[in-house]
Amino acid sequence: MCEANAYIIRDGEEELIMEAVDKVEPENDGLRLVDIFGDQKFLRARIHALSLVNHKVLLKE
Repeated sequence: MCEANAYIIRDGEEELIMEAVDKVEPENDGLRLVDIFGDQKFLRARIHALSLVNHKVLLKE
């Protein structure tokens, strides 16, 4: 499995936003996350870092 979990960094802590993320797409003023089941979330955030070995997408508002 190559999916990652998406976390938003708030106050120096990682908060899980979505599991099994398949796509991260730029859209308007933020990002659309899509998981392997087709569920979607829109966040007014930017990519802070990707940790591919640890399967993490780290975002900041």
